[in-house]
Amino acid sequence: MSSDNTRKVSKEEALHLDNLKRFLYEHHLINDIKSGIETRRFSGGFSNLTYLLLVENKEYVLRRPPFGAVKRGHDMSREYKVLSNLYASFSKIPKVYAFTDDESILGTPFYIMENANGIILDYSEANKRVINSSDFKIISNTWLDTFVALHQVDYKAAGLEDLGKPEGYAERQITNWAKQYEKAKTDAIPESQLVIKWLQNNQPKTHDNCLIHNDFKYDNVMFKDDSWTKINTVLDWEMCTLGDPLMDLGTSLSYWITEDDMDALKKGLPSPTVFKGNPNRTEIVELYSKKSGRTINNLVFYYVYGLFKLSVIVQQIYYRYRKGYTTDKRFEHLNKHTQLLFTIAWQAIQKNKIDKLF
Repeated sequence: MSSDNTRKVSKEEALHLDNLKRFLYEHHLINDIKSGIETRRFSGGFSNLTYLLLVENKEYVLRRPPFGAVKRGHDMSREYKVLSNLYASFSKIPKVYAFTDDESILGTPFYIMENANGIILDYSEANKRVINSSDFKIISNTWLDTFVALHQVDYKAAGLEDLGKPEGYAERQITNWAKQYEKAKTDAIPESQLVIKWLQNNQPKTHDNCLIHNDFKYDNVMFKDDSWTKINTVLDWEMCTLGDPLMDLGTSLSYWITEDDMDALKKGLPSPTVFKGNPNRTEIVELYSKKSGRTINNLVFYYVYGLFKLSVIVQQIYYRYRKGYTTDKRFEHLNKHTQLLFTIAWQAIQKNKIDKLF
């Protein structure tokens, strides 16, 4: 990850550098405990905090939960286990070096991994590069091929059979996300209960089970170069589990903003998918079905589920901001985004489609 995407570490985000250097030394990642170390924060992202560590002409990345976060949703040991076990069968992940749950070091569990190199295609990066429509066709296909490949991983051979419980996945997800929404709720949103009830009543009767990422989008993959034909690394594995691959697809669709979407959505969730050359959401579903061999009968359910889950995640971040666990001004109006996502989800239900909803 490029240091160009980093910023100075704020006072509230500061790491205990003496303890950190001791940890790095004990795990043979640095040669001298007295070496100088510079820490930077990677910009973007609303969830786990990611730091760049510059020490002894080496670059490492440190991952830790956000301040004030519920541990259940930010399990560093789980994320570390996924990356450690998965590398042999799915090499498009960063190498990990060390993990600890000893909170006396930095006040929270964390792990250290390599600083991978490549292009992370978020909205600002895509806008800066002025990518043409033919390139976006390549980009979307490369992205989707990697997604399908991930869903084909033999998770039992990778030693990840105990990562989750695939049976009853859909019902459990809807129930758990609904509970988390109630705990983080701050504003009255009538559509929220309508969406939750609809999801409860329209769950798929059967589904496949596989390893799923749960946050697979353009800015969570790293392209090798601007030929856009290869992805080096898939990032942000904190929500990886075993479950329904089509619900994983639904999560990705919730981030897949198109040029036909309302301006509030394009501004609230800026994504490179808005540029010409990208397929729309319906086309993504059709391409995924063709590449994976999976039949997708109820695409509205999967899209609405993705919007619902995203709305809860956004609301949880806003709740932490409102409670004073973070002072990041980016979070100040996230409650409006929660409302918007529920509105779009209800509109998709009413119109029984996932594109051109307004």
